[in-house]
Amino acid sequence: MSYWPAVIVATPAHSNVAHALTYHCETALPVGCLVRVPLGRRDTLGIVAACDTQCPEGVDPASVKPISESLTALPPLGPDWLALVGFAAKYYQRGLGEVALAALPPELKKLDPTQLTRRLTRNTKIRSVAATDNDTPSQETPEASPEQRAALAGIAGADKPVLLFGATGSGKTEVYLQVAADCLAQDPTAQILVLVPEINLTPQLEARFFDRFGANHVVAMHSGLTPAQRLQSWLSAHLGHARVVLGTRMAVFASLPRLQLIVVDEEHDPSYKSQEGARYSARDLAIYRAHTQRSCRVILGSATPSLETWHAAGQGRYLRFDMPSRMGGAALPTLRLVDMQRQPKQTVLAQPLIEAIVERAQNGEQSLLLLNRRGYAPVLSCGACAWKSDCPHCSAFRVFHKSDRSLRCHHCGLAERVPHACPQCGNVDIQTVGRGTEQLEELVAGLLAHAAKADGTPLKVGRLDADTAKGKGQLDAHLAAMHGGAWDVLVGTQMVAKGHDFRRITLVAAINPDGGLYASDFRAPERLFALLMQAAGRAGRDAGFGSRAEMWVQTWHPDHPLFAALRHHDYAGFAARELAEREAATLPPYAAQALLRADAKTQAAAQDFLNAAKAQGQALADAVGVDLYPAVPLTIARIANVERAQLLVECANRAVLQRFLSQWQQDLHALRATAQGRGIIRWAIDVDPLAI
Repeated sequence: MSYWPAVIVATPAHSNVAHALTYHCETALPVGCLVRVPLGRRDTLGIVAACDTQCPEGVDPASVKPISESLTALPPLGPDWLALVGFAAKYYQRGLGEVALAALPPELKKLDPTQLTRRLTRNTKIRSVAATDNDTPSQETPEASPEQRAALAGIAGADKPVLLFGATGSGKTEVYLQVAADCLAQDPTAQILVLVPEINLTPQLEARFFDRFGANHVVAMHSGLTPAQRLQSWLSAHLGHARVVLGTRMAVFASLPRLQLIVVDEEHDPSYKSQEGARYSARDLAIYRAHTQRSCRVILGSATPSLETWHAAGQGRYLRFDMPSRMGGAALPTLRLVDMQRQPKQTVLAQPLIEAIVERAQNGEQSLLLLNRRGYAPVLSCGACAWKSDCPHCSAFRVFHKSDRSLRCHHCGLAERVPHACPQCGNVDIQTVGRGTEQLEELVAGLLAHAAKADGTPLKVGRLDADTAKGKGQLDAHLAAMHGGAWDVLVGTQMVAKGHDFRRITLVAAINPDGGLYASDFRAPERLFALLMQAAGRAGRDAGFGSRAEMWVQTWHPDHPLFAALRHHDYAGFAARELAEREAATLPPYAAQALLRADAKTQAAAQDFLNAAKAQGQALADAVGVDLYPAVPLTIARIANVERAQLLVECANRAVLQRFLSQWQQDLHALRATAQGRGIIRWAIDVDPLAI
């Protein structure tokens, strides 16, 4: 008997072939089965979406290609998983195959049936060995605080998404662990998904889950794993062997047939929104997945929730449980503002701040300096002819890195040696403009060179950013140095503000954070407040030092309302003010937005395509109440010699915006074949963008 399966394949982004393709086979295949099918001149991995006994109407049976081989040794992907990728493709305006196949581990796409069977056998052996190992949890469950007990009781009876709004150091992680333990105690086959913004920035969270549940029951999923490790973790989750999956945003698509709990830690973090391919939000998909998967709950945790989440909790769509107190009675840090207008010119670190750092070191305490810009200096400049270290391929400057005497573009990756003289006029007096963490580390070391600790030893300064932590094992080594007290002062970017439990830090200082106060991006104040609150949370986590915890902020605008809210750790007040401004301006969460982006060889070609798309969609937009704005260049308009432009689409109703985008795509496909579309390299729709 002949069967005609519809197979999901990874067709090119925004091709007209975004639906499942029909193939032919002689045996019935279950929905969700993986198969290899011919596509063009090659065989590719596909997923069976349906399997009919009749060839679809309008399709010539003689033209239908047969399936090359089926991977029936692997259990089919479940209906909940297929529903998740189907929703993601529809909501984020991408092809179904583009989302579904990207969610599978790359190594799986290379395996034939024999190789897959071998991998499954190996996975079974690994699990069998693990089951016989003495992998008992080494960490006892501590007694919960009154706030934790109240949160646990509320979560147990929750029938909506839960926002766990807890101060830094309030014990949110312990709540996650105990909810997970209760879930597994009620059903030993249950599976739990824990999402973190960046796995490399939260090693302590991973260690705590290992200690509580045993390393054999916890698997990690993130891009830092080797292809073989990613496949091993995926198979363990798909086969139901892994009890807890801990991963970054990509893990939201993990196949977890017995999923009963999803935790999204630091749910406010922008890292949860993908900026390439299908630009999905892992946090939002986690909420959708918990809503549609039977008996699954979702917890969103943060000390500084996103305004969208806070607004949803205020409307009653989410349940909110507050944990305002730190564990062990530790106090939240006191805010001290340094008015840079009152400091001598060219001051980088105020003298009172330097004295406070020395005092902390003499008491056996540590300090943290936050400067969210890596490198030595953002720009090199010639005072004679105004030459600057522009990148020849991007509309951005190359950053000066003193450690290897290089100029590096942080966008396209171009790296060159620093010139001995100005390339334009030959002037040898080239100056740095601005400063990054590398220069700040050097400056702090110089300012503290004559200071000493109580035992007479000199103060030591370390640095943690993407440059110092890029090598294998470097991040762990730097964190160990800080935890072990090898450094008295740590200079770093936002990497140091997330998830770390530094027990001896009592002073955190933000150096020049004013860029987010008056930025053109309406989300900049929200991001700055979250960064400063999270950074402040690194101070005073040990109750023994809590009374001395301080957050210093060097600013040119000490009277800004953001700092008034930060002084009182008043996230609720800050959120209320920001939401009122957004409501008045009809900005998210009071409106839904999308961006149509276009990349081209010239800026004119990109904008011509977008404006032509606007003209074609204007009538429909006017009819349904959607606003289309003119095309504009991106903030960084050129990257790697590709010009980029965007067009904002806005509507008060999310469902209306979705219907418009779905219909508008037909015009965009047709426009690609016209004169305005020939100069376009690619175009994409970004739903719920984080940057406008």
